[in-house]
Amino acid sequence: MPDFNLNDSLNLLSKFTLRRAWNAGKVLSSYWVSKWTGKPVQWGYPISLSFEPTTSCNLRCPECPSGLRAFTRPTGMLEQDFFRRTIDSISKELLYLIFYFQGEPYLNPGFLDMVKHASCRGVYTATSTNAHYLTDANAKRTVESGLDRLIISIDGTTQDVYTQYRVGGNLNKVIEGAKNIVKWKKALNSTKPFVFFQFLVVKPNEHQIEDIKKLAKEIGVDQVRFKTAQVYDFEEGNRLIPTIDKYSRYKQKEDGTFAIKNGMGNHCWRLWHSPVVTWDGLVVPCCFDKDAQHRLGDLKKEDFRTLWHNDEYVKFRTQLMVSRKNIDICANCSEGTKVWED
Repeated sequence: MPDFNLNDSLNLLSKFTLRRAWNAGKVLSSYWVSKWTGKPVQWGYPISLSFEPTTSCNLRCPECPSGLRAFTRPTGMLEQDFFRRTIDSISKELLYLIFYFQGEPYLNPGFLDMVKHASCRGVYTATSTNAHYLTDANAKRTVESGLDRLIISIDGTTQDVYTQYRVGGNLNKVIEGAKNIVKWKKALNSTKPFVFFQFLVVKPNEHQIEDIKKLAKEIGVDQVRFKTAQVYDFEEGNRLIPTIDKYSRYKQKEDGTFAIKNGMGNHCWRLWHSPVVTWDGLVVPCCFDKDAQHRLGDLKKEDFRTLWHNDEYVKFRTQLMVSRKNIDICANCSEGTKVWED
């Protein structure tokens, strides 16, 4: 089913103000004007924003720069003062804060304080975690922080299958963390955060799709999302590419090689409404620029309202509208390849 839950949807709608609605209308209009004219037009400011709490991670997932320790950019922690200044400068227009990019958010000791700060500004907040740090105390603080959405990555229902992708992980900790969140939601009489299991479908775990649905129901999480896996070396095949076509980002051609399923038009909604900010203040086009190679600005050197309309952003949007297929981070884009279930 689609990504819809009545309580969660009403909660998101409650975050709208006249100013945020007006801003969203301007951004959407400018995107469609850009598509129609073939020239980048940008009105308004971001509707949503991804902020990176840290690049550090406790796991060693095989297709993740954090897990592979393969970043060329420095590893570090988002500073609270910088985060607050940035959020405060755009919170009147900002609707949605995606509080993750690379790394495990709960490794940043100030993470939940920053969530609470954004929540107090009326911004819808979401994060994604491997749940190894959802202790009883952290679960209580998470609910109290006002976090609106919690994505728990769980890619297997048995330890041996789970660790084929979540290398170094402990499935029992993930399950216990999920139970802690559900417990404290009930104890504090809170409908937030909306909790769902995110199951990255790969060949080693595709036989556990029905099992993860049952586990989610037993624990009491709100929803299960099945996500297609991004594989860097896919052309000649890869051990992670699932055999179930519905859950694969790739298709096999007649010559036996693999290609991305999605067509690639010369436009992208993300570039008009949702930038990504690294822990050290760099602004990049989207979450596929994991190593921050396409740097569109530095928030520690310039104001966001200026940066959002600067020459680098105009150049990148122009390039995207001329020939998106020639932009490296677009080559493995997963837009439209997520599957939702009850």
